[in-house]
Amino acid sequence: MSRIETARMWPGVLAGVLAAATFAACLAGPALAGDPAAGRAKAKKCAVCHGPDGIARLPEAANLAGESTLYLEKQLRAFRDGTRQNEMMSIIAKDLSDEDIADLAAWYASLKVTVEMPD
Repeated sequence: MSRIETARMWPGVLAGVLAAATFAACLAGPALAGDPAAGRAKAKKCAVCHGPDGIARLPEAANLAGESTLYLEKQLRAFRDGTRQNEMMSIIAKDLSDEDIADLAAWYASLKVTVEMPD
């Protein structure tokens, strides 16, 4: 195959790879768009450890404010299905539905976090 023939093939190959990657991403997990308002209501019981503003009140709890929905959903699903273990979160997450997870992730992702650099 000549260089010209190879160069002409690349746009089609790249389009195929892109299509396959998009398809795989769609299969990777449920694509529920979470409702931040519903997540806010559901997060009331999370506030004991993670704070009403998503900033943890306990040193062993994670700060959730401003995290990406993808990260939060992945972690909550991992706690729910047992691939990630934590004494408290494994118990709490086991009863969460996909909708609950999407809503909670949307709520915490919607919280804005600001940072101040020290002088």
